[in-house]
Amino acid sequence: MDLGTRVSLVVNVASECGFTDQHYRALQQLQRDLGPHHFNVLAFPCNQFGQQEPDSNKEIESFARRTYSVSFPMFSKIAVTGTGAHPAFKYLAQTSGKEPTWNFWKYLVSPDGKVVGAWDPTMSVEEIRPQITALVRKLILRKREDL
Repeated sequence: MDLGTRVSLVVNVASECGFTDQHYRALQQLQRDLGPHHFNVLAFPCNQFGQQEPDSNKEIESFARRTYSVSFPMFSKIAVTGTGAHPAFKYLAQTSGKEPTWNFWKYLVSPDGKVVGAWDPTMSVEEIRPQITALVRKLILRKREDL
């Protein structure tokens, strides 16, 4: 999978958070509507906030797929903040100037790897959807011009 040709929404997810149900449903709807050729949600389970992702990678993925029919990539559990933070999240936090302080932080990344938006969990997926759609539309138009 060449992520360089896609718009990505990178999210630190948790299975037992107050934001879990609303976010997983909306993220899967977004994936269904815009993915997988031009867009992907990239989910990174994280147990750093309120210990709300205590299970194994296998259990987390099984929960997300069974409960929300998640079709987007689910990565292994990582740290997203602090000294042990995964390099991807260090990059996202540094370039956006916003470090995750809870579950379901969302980073919108353009196909060239630039962070073009970052939102905390109180900002719903529906609220940021227009920005994501606009970026995907721009990518599709650019791909057409390349043909």
